[in-house]
Amino acid sequence: MKKLLLPILAIVSFTLVSCGDTETKKSAPETSADQAIVSKAVSDLAVLSFDKGIHDFGVITEGDRVETIFTFTNTGKSELIISDARGSCGCTVPEYPKNLPIAPGATGEIRVSFDSSNKPNLQQKTVTLTTNTSTGRETIRIKAMVTADPVKQQQRDAAQAARLQQTN
Repeated sequence: MKKLLLPILAIVSFTLVSCGDTETKKSAPETSADQAIVSKAVSDLAVLSFDKGIHDFGVITEGDRVETIFTFTNTGKSELIISDARGSCGCTVPEYPKNLPIAPGATGEIRVSFDSSNKPNLQQKTVTLTTNTSTGRETIRIKAMVTADPVKQQQRDAAQAARLQQTN
């Protein structure tokens, strides 16, 4: 038994020691020249600046369709490209200059429409833009206080009461 234990321990020890060299080495810290190149590359990117980051529609009635325009300027040093824009739900629809280069200093518009059907009370929605800026994503927001349609609210209340009766 002792004769068998010693070779097994030797093999295990050898395996553990030899595998230690296969670890990936940490890269050397960036030099100031590397940092300057990265900093310059970031400073040369497009920068998206909006006239407003949020639009408040105020009080609207359930079922209203409202829209607003967000004006933006490319304040960066290279062309801005918006490759995608998505609302946080189907009731919020953005229209934007898809994949059209916006030159440095030029302006553009993003039209955001909101359908308040079946959306009573305070609504806050986000439009997320996929861009070639340093962050890669930019957001704009809308909000509205939606006054419930009395007939629809009555229907919702009745449905809620029916659900509560089923659970009791």
